[in-house]
Amino acid sequence: MNETYMAVAGFAQTWGLIYFVILFSIVLAYALWPKNREKFDDASQIPFRED
Repeated sequence: MNETYMAVAGFAQTWGLIYFVILFSIVLAYALWPKNREKFDDASQIPFRED
């Protein structure tokens, strides 16, 4: 049982790290994509607008 646990834990740690690095890269690319700049600039001004 301990051997199985170590195998599953090693698999989860390795592929979990890879998964989160890929996910982070996708989110970062979306946030920095030039096409999205206007949308994010507009959203950043929302707190300063008076209704």
